[in-house]
Amino acid sequence: MSLVPWCDGRDGMYGWIWRHLPGNAWVKALISLALILAVIYVLFQYVFPWAEPLLPFNDVTVDNQ
Repeated sequence: MSLVPWCDGRDGMYGWIWRHLPGNAWVKALISLALILAVIYVLFQYVFPWAEPLLPFNDVTVDNQ
């Protein structure tokens, strides 16, 4: 039994990733930072440009007067 009510023994996805990374805490932190930067790079280079035409940001409804 845990001392905190929200901790039921499962630490979720991030705990699973942390446990499976190799090395000590510093190496895990550097690998985690590299993974985060890689995800951000992929989002900005590939996912966001692909999704931009599908989003209604340029569909304005104000008439020119």
